[in-house]
Amino acid sequence: MNEFTIVVPDNDVLFCLCGMNDKNLKLIEEHLGVPVFTKGNELSIDNENPEICQKFKFIIDRVIDEIRNADDYSAKDAQDIILTVLNAQKKVDVNQMSILIPGAIKKVYPRTQGQAEYISLLQTKDMVFCTGAAGSGKTFLAVCEALKLILNHKKNKLIITRPVVEAGENLGFLPGDLEDKIDPYLRPLKDAMETVLPVETVKHLFEIGIVEVAPLAYMRGRTLNNCVVILDEAQNTTCSQMKMFLTRMGENTKVFVSGDPSQIDLPKKNNSGLTAAINILYNIEEIGFIGLTANDVVRNNLVKKIVKAYENEKQND
Repeated sequence: MNEFTIVVPDNDVLFCLCGMNDKNLKLIEEHLGVPVFTKGNELSIDNENPEICQKFKFIIDRVIDEIRNADDYSAKDAQDIILTVLNAQKKVDVNQMSILIPGAIKKVYPRTQGQAEYISLLQTKDMVFCTGAAGSGKTFLAVCEALKLILNHKKNKLIITRPVVEAGENLGFLPGDLEDKIDPYLRPLKDAMETVLPVETVKHLFEIGIVEVAPLAYMRGRTLNNCVVILDEAQNTTCSQMKMFLTRMGENTKVFVSGDPSQIDLPKKNNSGLTAAINILYNIEEIGFIGLTANDVVRNNLVKKIVKAYENEKQND
């Protein structure tokens, strides 16, 4: 027999992974088309196909990683992870279903099919537009992919920006210098970074200028080469601002644009640059587009229900 074996050292983790009466393992068997054997704390498949072995290893490693990073886990939680991975593997290459950041506290995995497809776009396209509700992962996953690129030395710099005119307020109403003024707007991006990297590492990246934050207006006149640029809350850009931003893209640069069209804070006389850009650019093959939904929300389950309720209300209007 040409067995491929994975050792699961923790019995509680092994129980969650296998499920009651090996229900979870049966899901994996059906997906891979090969039987999964258990012996003590070992899981094995009798197969020497590298692709099958790689998929099997990815599934098991992912469940183990997530269980170890959680305070409380059950066989049902493990089953949900397995189903997410199995669904994603049908459409997305297994190698594009995780983000491994050098020096990170943990690996970053997609929690839904939509998130898996989003990661695939981030890794294969130089420009990606992602729309979605709060908690769907649109900003978090873009930040993680950007960190991976700069810490692997594939890009020299990460520039994160955001329109700062929201709900009738602007920078002039905030106290302090420029850094103090823009920090509240960019705090969610810093929070995302500190979720996957030690706080001191994040602080160091800002101090040495590898990560730069700036209001969108400060992008005018620049050519951004060999970097990753993230435009967050893009629904609050005007059409002229969006065009200005997109044309800053220089050589060897990736641009990630995210926003929620249901939360536009622009004056009513202004159209959203995000929705306009998607309509104008949608047929350009080199640009990736994805819309995440309530099904991709991974915050408190109540948030998912709230988002779905608003989506239903919009459809009924």
